[in-house]
Amino acid sequence: MEKLKILLPKGRIYENVVSLLNGAGIKIDLPERAYRPTVNQDDLEAKVMKPQNIGKLLELGSHDVGFTGRDWIMETGADVEEITDLGFDRVRIVAAVPNSIDDKTLTERRVIVATEYEQISRRWLENRKMNFLIVRTYGATEVFPPDDADMIIDNTATGRTLAENGLRIVDTILVSSTCMFASKKAMKDPAKKQKILELKMLFEAVINARDRVMLEMNCSKEKFEALVKGLPAMRSPTVAPLYGDSGYAIKIAVKKSEVPVLLPQLRELGATDILEYELRKVL
Repeated sequence: MEKLKILLPKGRIYENVVSLLNGAGIKIDLPERAYRPTVNQDDLEAKVMKPQNIGKLLELGSHDVGFTGRDWIMETGADVEEITDLGFDRVRIVAAVPNSIDDKTLTERRVIVATEYEQISRRWLENRKMNFLIVRTYGATEVFPPDDADMIIDNTATGRTLAENGLRIVDTILVSSTCMFASKKAMKDPAKKQKILELKMLFEAVINARDRVMLEMNCSKEKFEALVKGLPAMRSPTVAPLYGDSGYAIKIAVKKSEVPVLLPQLRELGATDILEYELRKVL
């Protein structure tokens, strides 16, 4: 099979994507100021591009798989196939205005809108039947109001930067996160499709593991039934007899958020020698 060509996103989401690849056993090494990283898998080839460009490059078929925000796929209208939502770098695309502008003012005159998202903004503004002029920005959109724009349409994770710049959110247009996309051309190639779906499986296993830990404990025979009934588990706990038939060793995978409440409960139910450790993949 020819190499599967992967596009990695330049900028703030690069590290999260590379961390995911590393967790799946795919080592990415990018020298400073380079755009073609080395990959420890002979069947993979990678290139770093701006996330805004990745959708269209996949549509053209020059690359097979790419990682970018769903917002940029919607903005560019790229005809690609979404493989899986990785769930990280979650942002909202919002419309925001200076605190001094009320909603009524927005409907009474032409509104100058600063944004990197021209197409998303245009659709939203037209649906609202607003009189508008879009000014294309290239970063730092929040500094345009009030002198150079009446409104911005931009991405935000927490809204704090907007508030610090005297802006209030008037609407959330969409929610976006980093996704894995594939070209339709690649998905028509049986060998490439299989490899893409294998990568999806590995990535989902890594993501599932990040949310869970393994708890291992010992328990006497007398406490066993009550302890097992009190255990949360993905399916059922793994149980093995202890040496000398003195009790049982029990393993369960649980959500990290459950641990602070669960550990005291386990002790109360008779668990001893409790160990907690990280998981690398959960299938």
